[in-house]
Amino acid sequence: MNNQHMSPGQRRRFLKTVGGLAGFATLPLSYSSRVFAAEQLVIAGPKVPDIAATRLAENVYCVVSPWGFPSVENQGMMSNVTFVTTRKGVVVIDSGASKQIGEMALRQIRKVTDAPVVAVINTHYHGDHWLGNHAFVESNPDIPIYAHEKTASAIKTGQGQFWSHLMERATGNATLGTVVTPPNKTVVHGDVLDFGNTKIKVHFYGTAHTPSDISLELVGQSIVHVGDVAMDNRIAFMDDGSFRGTFKNYDALEAAVPGALWIPAHGHPGKQVLVHNRELFEGIYQSAERAVKEFAGPNAAKDYALNDPRVQKYAKVTKGFDENIGKYSSLAYLEAESASF
Repeated sequence: MNNQHMSPGQRRRFLKTVGGLAGFATLPLSYSSRVFAAEQLVIAGPKVPDIAATRLAENVYCVVSPWGFPSVENQGMMSNVTFVTTRKGVVVIDSGASKQIGEMALRQIRKVTDAPVVAVINTHYHGDHWLGNHAFVESNPDIPIYAHEKTASAIKTGQGQFWSHLMERATGNATLGTVVTPPNKTVVHGDVLDFGNTKIKVHFYGTAHTPSDISLELVGQSIVHVGDVAMDNRIAFMDDGSFRGTFKNYDALEAAVPGALWIPAHGHPGKQVLVHNRELFEGIYQSAERAVKEFAGPNAAKDYALNDPRVQKYAKVTKGFDENIGKYSSLAYLEAESASF
């Protein structure tokens, strides 16, 4: 079954897993390959099928993932892996949801260059963006892995094991063998990582999709990797996020790098990614503000959103819309209600 046609029941089961996973039962292996090393049995999931990297600029490439929640069929391949070739070597931005996905990304890198991977950057703490760190550390134990301090802390204090087990469970153990590998270096807003002929500037403007989202500007190239701050024809989980904070991020990024090519971690890069996301999210949030002002409740917020022309414009082309609009309207209502006090 193609994950792009996941049934409503499958979606509900996955969303329930994300929202309430506290403990994990031992599951039979759907996927396993056995490797004997040092007289110890190591169980790992299978290789992930190759997805060729798309060239975005002379030195920028993106392995664009198909849409879908993690599943047996997609083996957890649900988030883009971007890499930049520089004078000092290759820089990877978001490493994927497993060691196997990281290894697949490495194979795509080797089709472009033999240069070593000299750095990995994780945009936030959701596991589809950093569990692939393991593959790059296995290739180079001394590799620096950069992230915001809150991302590193979250991975080390619960999010790491949460996402590791979540991916195993959702993929029928296709991600087995992936070791939680947190970032080992932290960055703050305004930091510039110098890779010789390429400089990467860190932008952090507070909570958007999570409390620790960083966006990464390729200085002088008008290219910005925005992680999950914005998506292309997707609707991002906002359980840890803020609509108002997202708008603040968009304002700051558009002012800092006007006319940029925005690279999302889900969907295709483009110059209108922030514009489209803003329009959809403003339709949802302003509908919630109206419901709060009228003391009408979260159900009215959803009804207003569904009748908003901006929301209607994207409803049919935004993957994940139908199963998430109720929750998004409720989250927007709670945030708008809090902001009104």
